[in-house]
Amino acid sequence: MAVVTERQSPQAERFDRRLLPPMMLGAILNPINSSIIAVALVPIGVALGAPASTTAWLVSALYLATAIGQPLIGRFVDSYGARRMFLVGAALTLAAGVVGVLSPTIWVLVVARVILGFGTCAGYPAAMSLIRSESDRTGMASPAGVLSALSITTQTIAVIGPTLGGLLIAVGGWRSTIGINIVLGAACLVLGWLYLPARRSEATAGTRSAPRVDTVGIVLFALTLVGLLLYLMTPRVELLWLLAAAVAAGAAFAVWERRRTDPFIDVRVFAGNVPLLTTYARAFLASVVSYAYIYGFTQWIEQGRGLSPAVAGLILLPTFAIGILVTALTGRRSEIHLKLVVGSIGQIVVCVLMLLLGAGSPIWFLLVIVTVFGVPQGLVSLANQNAVYHQAHPDKVGASAGLLRTFMYLGAMAASSGTGFFFGQKATTTGMKGLTWFMLAIASAFFLITLTDRALPRVGREQEQARGPR
Repeated sequence: MAVVTERQSPQAERFDRRLLPPMMLGAILNPINSSIIAVALVPIGVALGAPASTTAWLVSALYLATAIGQPLIGRFVDSYGARRMFLVGAALTLAAGVVGVLSPTIWVLVVARVILGFGTCAGYPAAMSLIRSESDRTGMASPAGVLSALSITTQTIAVIGPTLGGLLIAVGGWRSTIGINIVLGAACLVLGWLYLPARRSEATAGTRSAPRVDTVGIVLFALTLVGLLLYLMTPRVELLWLLAAAVAAGAAFAVWERRRTDPFIDVRVFAGNVPLLTTYARAFLASVVSYAYIYGFTQWIEQGRGLSPAVAGLILLPTFAIGILVTALTGRRSEIHLKLVVGSIGQIVVCVLMLLLGAGSPIWFLLVIVTVFGVPQGLVSLANQNAVYHQAHPDKVGASAGLLRTFMYLGAMAASSGTGFFFGQKATTTGMKGLTWFMLAIASAFFLITLTDRALPRVGREQEQARGPR
């Protein structure tokens, strides 16, 4: 089969729809693996003899690898093009599925999740880069419809993941939740090879000097994240040296990157873009609440409430349905500020409801919680994604989108650490209460930073003025 390297006389004003299948499939690789593991943590712990505090590493390892890999892969997408990096990521995803299925111990499975983290880095920045290039080709200043479709596939898949995971466990055991990456990775390889175009920037990439890899910057960035994660997993006074080491590594990273002509993360560009940095901070806070809900609430349903993984996955299904509905109804509206205000309020409401949970909470009350959470689930990720698309420099969309995911994954790491801290050996109702108070504090901070961000209303107005034909 011939590789599609040129457009077959596309209509100049239309987005090339052939790009959508590989874009959407690649973009869901990380969200689906982030969420599908939620219902598998308890069965994995039982099968491999690991407590909840240890199985939390299956979550943290994925996000640690992804948080490090996203800026680097995003930068490579900008340098080498979307297709090449998309295929590399798909191959790593497939390999991670093979290693995970064959894992004899919990720590081999953690290694598989690290490989998976790096493999799933390419899909989202590649998709954002392709959207930007199509926008330039078609003159579509605000491709809200395509961005909405991308948001639906990335954000709401994080909620259908537990439902799919519960069904896979019921049919093939917990290993099937890992083995699904063999199928997904292979599908991405085929679709990427067939439909992602080798644009001029990619075709000539081999003749250009390759960008130098900022090894020192990558190491300092990794040390910052590892030190922070290790402390968050066991936040004790005697381990404050880990937090101090993380701060020192972060400071050294910032100084080093400012002096580099070809940095791992161009902190000079991001430091001068306050609205973009605020969006990253908001994405971090929103993700802490979202992933604490997905991981903590799901584990509590199984252990604290005593329901099966399959039932737990089905209970979360309304969040998925409401999230898709909200995104579909609001996706083509370019206004961002109101979406984030409503989304942050929705997270606060859910946290207040979760404080009322008990070991005998009726199913209808659980369904109320998961239904209400669908509203912020459908609004927040879409709004933050659109904000980055318009606030980032056009030549750095891939890196900026990758860094957005990095901050989201940092939030997921914090959520995983909080879940491990409050639950310990088992997801009890007492632990769920503590985790909910933690979520409520973060949701309140998300609300405040959104309410005081003066740049967001301007982004909405500018989008309306610049919107081109769809």
